[in-house]
Amino acid sequence: MVKTKKFVVKPMDVQEAIMQMNLLNHNFFMFRDSTTESVNVVYRRADGDYGLIESDA
Repeated sequence: MVKTKKFVVKPMDVQEAIMQMNLLNHNFFMFRDSTTESVNVVYRRADGDYGLIESDA
Protein backbone atom coordinates (compact mmCIF):
# COMPACT_ATOMS: atom_id res chain seq x y z
CA MET A 1 0.00 0.00 0.00
CA VAL A 2 1.50 3.29 -1.07
CA LYS A 3 -1.30 5.79 -0.57
CA THR A 4 -4.81 5.90 0.89
CA LYS A 5 -7.35 8.46 -0.22
CA LYS A 6 -10.88 9.03 1.08
CA PHE A 7 -13.55 11.00 -0.72
CA VAL A 8 -17.31 11.44 -0.84
CA VAL A 9 -18.97 9.20 -3.42
CA LYS A 10 -21.46 11.59 -5.02
CA PRO A 11 -24.69 10.51 -6.74
CA MET A 12 -24.62 10.99 -10.53
CA ASP A 13 -25.38 9.19 -13.77
CA VAL A 14 -22.81 7.35 -15.89
CA GLN A 15 -22.36 10.22 -18.37
CA GLU A 16 -21.59 12.69 -15.58
CA ALA A 17 -19.14 10.23 -14.02
CA ILE A 18 -17.31 9.92 -17.36
CA MET A 19 -17.21 13.70 -17.65
CA GLN A 20 -15.77 14.01 -14.11
CA MET A 21 -13.17 11.31 -14.85
CA ASN A 22 -12.08 13.17 -17.98
CA LEU A 23 -11.99 16.56 -16.19
CA LEU A 24 -9.72 15.05 -13.54
CA ASN A 25 -7.65 13.29 -16.23
CA HIS A 26 -7.98 9.96 -14.39
CA ASN A 27 -8.28 6.45 -15.84
CA PHE A 28 -11.16 5.52 -13.52
CA PHE A 29 -13.81 7.22 -11.39
CA MET A 30 -15.94 5.87 -8.53
CA PHE A 31 -19.46 7.24 -8.12
CA ARG A 32 -22.87 6.45 -6.63
CA ASP A 33 -25.47 5.77 -9.33
CA SER A 34 -28.24 8.34 -8.87
CA THR A 35 -30.93 5.81 -9.89
CA THR A 36 -29.87 2.58 -8.17
CA GLU A 37 -27.71 4.15 -5.41
CA SER A 38 -25.09 1.45 -5.97
CA VAL A 39 -21.39 2.35 -5.94
CA ASN A 40 -19.98 1.91 -9.44
CA VAL A 41 -16.75 2.59 -11.32
CA VAL A 42 -16.30 3.92 -14.85
CA TYR A 43 -12.91 3.41 -16.47
CA ARG A 44 -11.07 4.11 -19.70
CA ARG A 45 -10.29 0.97 -21.67
CA ALA A 46 -7.07 0.41 -23.62
CA ASP A 47 -9.04 0.75 -26.89
CA GLY A 48 -10.19 4.25 -25.87
CA ASP A 49 -13.78 3.25 -25.02
CA TYR A 50 -15.26 3.33 -21.52
CA GLY A 51 -16.18 0.48 -19.22
CA LEU A 52 -18.55 0.29 -16.25
CA ILE A 53 -18.21 -1.88 -13.16
CA GLU A 54 -21.49 -2.13 -11.24
CA SER A 55 -21.78 -3.32 -7.65
CA ASP A 56 -24.74 -5.09 -6.06
CA ALA A 57 -26.62 -2.55 -4.01
